[in-house]
Amino acid sequence: GWKLHAWCLMGNHYHLCIETPEANLVEGMRWLQSVFANRFNRFRKSSGHVFQGRYKAILLDGEALGAVCHYIHLNPVRAGIVECQELEKYRHSSFYQLWHPGKRWRFCDHSTALDWAGHLVDSPEGRRLYRDYLCWLSEEDQEQKRLGFVRMSRGWAKGSKEFKDRILSGLSEEKLDQVVEADAAGIRSHKWEREMPALLEALGVDLEDAKSGRKGEPWKVAAARYLREKYLAPYKWITRELSMGAVGSVQALVCRHRNAGKGAGDPWWEKLERFERGGALQDGNGE
Repeated sequence: GWKLHAWCLMGNHYHLCIETPEANLVEGMRWLQSVFANRFNRFRKSSGHVFQGRYKAILLDGEALGAVCHYIHLNPVRAGIVECQELEKYRHSSFYQLWHPGKRWRFCDHSTALDWAGHLVDSPEGRRLYRDYLCWLSEEDQEQKRLGFVRMSRGWAKGSKEFKDRILSGLSEEKLDQVVEADAAGIRSHKWEREMPALLEALGVDLEDAKSGRKGEPWKVAAARYLREKYLAPYKWITRELSMGAVGSVQALVCRHRNAGKGAGDPWWEKLERFERGGALQDGNGE
């Protein structure tokens, strides 16, 4: 039941841009890679692992879907295998199938790449315009940067902040721990960014308070320690978001706060502990 938007087979790796209407990515990838490995070994009269490790799956939304299709189609150009103006000669790619309609697979949807290249139509002229677009893109560093080519194979999701929020809203901490480590780090990085407004609200301060005031204010130190211990947020990010000056100074303040046993005796830390438990924040009068 998969829909294949783009693919490319290279000498030591492959890329797929797929849609899974039945949410069966794990089962499908297990079948795909095991069948390929068995047939490859039988053909080569060899044995052992064919793939170096687990596949990497990145969730896509919006323009990121088109960007990934373009990135995949430009694989042989980046590798220096073929000139972009002759990209249709590289047979092991969905671009080759797009250029040769008689070679297409019924489960391949070539309209996605065409649409995200300027709403092009699937015609001889549209296909030529798409190739011209890819050639322009291959030379346009700024546009590649905007589309995220440099970090295309990194992270856990590509798309808007709202898209990532919708995904994270259905994930518990237990689920996060089950994610592949490389992806979990990316998920947590988005999670601490999403939690920051709620954390500031729990402390009774706003973003303007975070950007002003003394660098070592007690509430900032407590918040820095919380972000570091709860989410493993980098000190560089914490320092920037809370306007706390130098990274080394923040590390020292957090370490001093922890070693001094500040917790029960620190009203700011107590607020953060109640925030973590989901309890209501109350002042001394219980209001």
